[in-house]
Formats: sequence, C-alpha cells, structure tokens
Amino acid sequence: LEVEKPLFIETTKRLERQDSLIGDAEKVSNIKGHGSEGNWTQVLHLAFQSIGIIYGDVGTSPLYCYSSTFPNGVKDKDDILGVLSLILYTLILLPMIKYVFIVLYADDNGDGGTFALYSLISRYSKIRLIPNQQAEDSMVSNYSIESPSLSLKRAQWLKEKLESSKAAKIGLFTITILGTSMVMGDGTLTPAISVLSAVSGIKEKVPSLTETQIVWISVPILFMLFSVQRFGTDKVGYSFAPIISVWFVLIAGIGIYNIVVYEITILRAFNPMHILYYFGRNGKEAWISLGGAILCVTGTEGMYADLGHFNITAIQISFNGVLFPSVALCYMGQAAYLRKFPENVADTFYRSLPAPMFWPTFTVAILSAIIASQAMLSGAFAILSKALSLGCFPRVRVIHTSKHHQGQVYIPEVNFLMGLASVIITITFRTTTEIGNAYGICVVTVFSITTHLMTIVMLLVWKKNIIFILLFYVVFSSIEWIYLSSILSKFIQGGYLPFCFALVLMALMVTWHYVHVMKYWYELDHIVPIDEVTALLEKHNVQRIPGVGILYSELVQGIPPVFLRLVEKIPSVHSIFLFMSIKHLPIPHVAPVERFVFRQVGPREHRMFRCVARYGYSDGVEDSGQFARFLAERLKMFIEDENAFAVEKPENEDTDSPSGVSEGLRRRSS
Repeated sequence: LEVEKPLFIETTKRLERQDSLIGDAEKVSNIKGHGSEGNWTQVLHLAFQSIGIIYGDVGTSPLYCYSSTFPNGVKDKDDILGVLSLILYTLILLPMIKYVFIVLYADDNGDGGTFALYSLISRYSKIRLIPNQQAEDSMVSNYSIESPSLSLKRAQWLKEKLESSKAAKIGLFTITILGTSMVMGDGTLTPAISVLSAVSGIKEKVPSLTETQIVWISVPILFMLFSVQRFGTDKVGYSFAPIISVWFVLIAGIGIYNIVVYEITILRAFNPMHILYYFGRNGKEAWISLGGAILCVTGTEGMYADLGHFNITAIQISFNGVLFPSVALCYMGQAAYLRKFPENVADTFYRSLPAPMFWPTFTVAILSAIIASQAMLSGAFAILSKALSLGCFPRVRVIHTSKHHQGQVYIPEVNFLMGLASVIITITFRTTTEIGNAYGICVVTVFSITTHLMTIVMLLVWKKNIIFILLFYVVFSSIEWIYLSSILSKFIQGGYLPFCFALVLMALMVTWHYVHVMKYWYELDHIVPIDEVTALLEKHNVQRIPGVGILYSELVQGIPPVFLRLVEKIPSVHSIFLFMSIKHLPIPHVAPVERFVFRQVGPREHRMFRCVARYGYSDGVEDSGQFARFLAERLKMFIEDENAFAVEKPENEDTDSPSGVSEGLRRRSS
C-alpha cells in the first residue's frame, strides 16, 4: 500500500486535470493594494504623493464655499459663526469619520470607488445580469471570497434575496451607473468652478475687468487643461504634491494670520450649538444655505476612488495631518475676517489675503485649480474604463498613460466631450453660484450611493453587528438627504444640469448594457451541442487547414450558433480552432499567469478548444501582438500537458457549465 500511494495521488491529479488552472493558483499570492506592505518611510512617501493627487479638489473649496453659502450677503454676523461650525462638522462627519475611518476599509483588493463596492457585492452574491460565472473564477488568487457563514442567517438571507430578485439586481446596477454618471458630471463641473473661482481673484487688482472678460480668461485655461490630459497624470504628477503642499501651507498660514488679527474667539465655532442657533435665527434660509456649505467637501469621493494608488494608512495620515488642519484654519480665518467685513462675502478668499501675499497666492491658486481638475478628470476616465469592462458603455479607445499605475487612463473621445461641456458651462453660467448648485448635487448623490452600497457590504461581506450598521446608515443617510433636499430646492438655478447630464449618460449606458445582455442570452439560448458539431463536420466534409483559428463569442461555455453558419458557408476550419471569450471578473486585477482558462471541446481529434481570457475591471487588455503571443504560449503549454496526461474529457454543457448555460439549454428545449 505504501508503494501504491504515490501512484494513486498522481492518478488522482491527472483525473482532476480538466483545464489549465491546476497549480496556477498556488503560483500567485494575494495581490495587495499599492504600497500596502511597506515600512513607515514608504507609507509617508505615499502620504505625501496623495496630497497632490486626491486633495486638490477639496483643498480648493475655500475659494468659493462662503460665497455660495451666502449668495445674498450676510444678514447677521452671528450667522458666520453658525456656518463655520456647520462647515467644520461637515468636514469631520463626512470625509473624516465616514470615508477615512470606515469606507476606506471596504477596499476591493486595494481598489476603491463605486464600482469596487458593486464588484465586492457581486463577488459574494450572483447579482450580475449576465450569467457568465464559472467555478474556476473563485480559484483566482486574489478573488478572496468567503461564503457567508450559516450561523449568520442575516447575511445568508440577504444573499438569497439578492440572487433571487431581479428587481434587486437591476436596482443595484442602476445606482452604480447613476454614481458613475454623477462622477462624470463632477469631472465636467470641477474644472469650470475651480478655474473660474481662481481667475476671479484678479478683480482685486484689476477691478475694471468685467464678468465676461473673466470668463474669457478662464476659457483658454480650460482649453489648455483638457489638451494636456493625453500626457496623463503620471507625466505631470511629480509636481502635484509640492504645489498642493505649498497651497496648504499658504492657506493655513493665512488662516492663522486672520484669526489672530481679526477675531481669535472664532474658535467658538467648535461648539455645535452655534449650528442650532443659526437654524433658529434663519429657518428656511438656513436650510437653503446648506447647498453652499456642502461644497466644503467636494472631491471627498476621490480619496476612496484613488485608494488603489496609495493605501489606507497613507490617506489617513495625509488627511488628518495635512488636509483637515489646513482647510479648517483657512475657513476659520475667512470667518474671522467676515466678522469684521461681512460685506465682502462674495469674494472672501482674496479679500482676506494680506496685501504682500496676493500674487503668490493667486498664482498657486490657479495651479491648484488646474491640479484639482486634472485629478478629477483622471478619476472620471478610470471609472468609465471600468464601466467599459462591464459592457455598460460603447467601445472607445482607452489609452494607459502610466506604466506604473494601471488606473491612470485617458479616453480621447470622452475628454473632448467633457472639455466641450465644461467650456459651454463656463460661458453659459458665468458665475460660480449656479455652477455650485449643480456641483453640490453631484457630490451628495455620490455620497448617498456610497452609503447605501456600504450598508449592503456591511450586511453581506463584513457581517457587522446590526446596531453598528443601523447607526452608520441612519446617521450618514440622514445628513446626506438633508443636504440633498436643500440643493434640490435650487433645481431651477443650475441644479437641473447634473440631472440632465446623468439622464443622457445613463440612457446611453442602460441601452448599451441591455443590448449586451440580450445578445448574450440569445447566444445562450441557441448554443450548439457537441454531437451536432461532430455530425456537421462529417456531413460537410470540412477541411482542416494549417494555422490557428479564433472565433470570438461572449459565451464562456458552449458552442456559439454562429459556428454553424461559418462551417456551412466556408467548409474549412483551421487545424487548431479556439472558441474565444473575454470576461471581466468582479475583482480589480487578474494576474497574467491566471489570465487564460482552456478546455478541450469535443473529441480530441477535432483539436478544438474553449479559451476564456479573464481580466479584472481595472485591467487593460493587451495590444493585439502581445495578446496573440501570450495566448499562443499558454495554448501550447496546455496542449503539451494534455498530450502528456491524455485524460482530457469532452466539454459537457449539461454537467460542467454554470447555471446560465443550463438555463439556456432548458429554455431552448422547452
């Protein structure tokens, strides 16, 4: 028995070898986020880099926050204290507590963003509308799925409900693409409001400039901004962190100066009772002003969306150590100045500057506004490239601008349309007030979508205590709905813009995805059984010609119906024939060694194979030459192994296929 035991093990391994995955999963360790395992020197280096990449937007909010909150001027000086307290606690609750200390931990193998939450949920329950799940998917090394414990009936119950309810699947998909549409709108509005706010400061030195002239000064800057997108964030990223760091030092220093010179007692704003006093004095007007106050947290979603380029610790250090203190001091300094000069609220930032600091601050403000726009646009391109991987957007050319960070992409057609829209918005609205109304709706909508998806993640994936989940949902959804209701009151004054933008983009994405799903189900309902293929090849006396032939199909199992037409019209097939599919898994990255899955199709003498190329939603498809070389290499390895073992069995759609294929066969037979 001791002699026969190794032979039994070897025979068992051979019998298990039905595809090219044996041993591959052991070759690749779990893929971590960028810089997830490093010493403190590396963490601090990433924290410094994150300052320039993800904080440009929220860091430039002091340029327009007070003017948007008080569009009709300040009626009571104590209102400034109430608004400052509102701004401070909004910064503490939403970016700091919600995102920095909770949401960042819902990473998908290091990646963040709305699509990361959706993919995380879809990995723990089958909610995707295309039934192309395979058992081999869970063998990918960084899939890292853990089935819900039966002892936690709540998670199991939610999983079953999501998988059995088509309405739930459509609902989750809809809010995901709504979040994507709003982020795209954010990427269009950020350049308009940031550049226009920064350029408006020149009126302090050249008061003769009209509103129209300021707009036309902003347009060339916007044109330049969108023109340099093709170079990518990686090319100009080295200058981002130093410039934004200088910006934060400037606004913090100016804030301290204003606090000391004008009113040091402004620190009373940390008492949240001033918020209640503010609402007690102003009632409905205070509620309406929330639409301007929320602009203090614009760009917060970038912390989560760009998580894959940094890590949680680095972002926590940079936010709590640099961003929050600098921005809070700046807002307090502006409030101290406004307590003395409330009539200057329309241009608070530049009016509160000490005279010698105007031109240096103005120059850095312009650069910071450009950087804020650049980072938001890069994030919009990255999110849209993920939508492409889910079949939710028409095929456009995606250019990877960095060899180091796969998330940094550039889409020429989208860049042109967003640039055109941003210029039109700037020329049409002319001031930051109405643009701010539209901007706020984008920001709060994305916040709300993240809250709802996070709640599902807590229930299904984290399996947290129900008290903690309810506390998270009630607190943050209540805050966000209050803010959203305020902004919606300004629907006519610019608030309609993101809804129109989102409706057009969602209509495009929903239509494209619907056709994509219908096409898949048509092929699934008309798959060709193996015995029909054998009979067809014999009936038409099909000739085998030299070379490798590839027939692409969305199906990951079964013979697509178009193969019958091909053989009937052209009775010749290459000596080696591949049924090729490209599938995106609900994870950000798939290691190259695990890219391809092969299976024998039909009898061995047919030399036909099924190949599924698997990518994560953040992976880019290689160019045709590299893809062909890699495919040929892996196919050669698979054939050699199969010939060595000679135990391959034909693909059986009825027993070796996912539920979608079995359902397709059932529907076809009925």
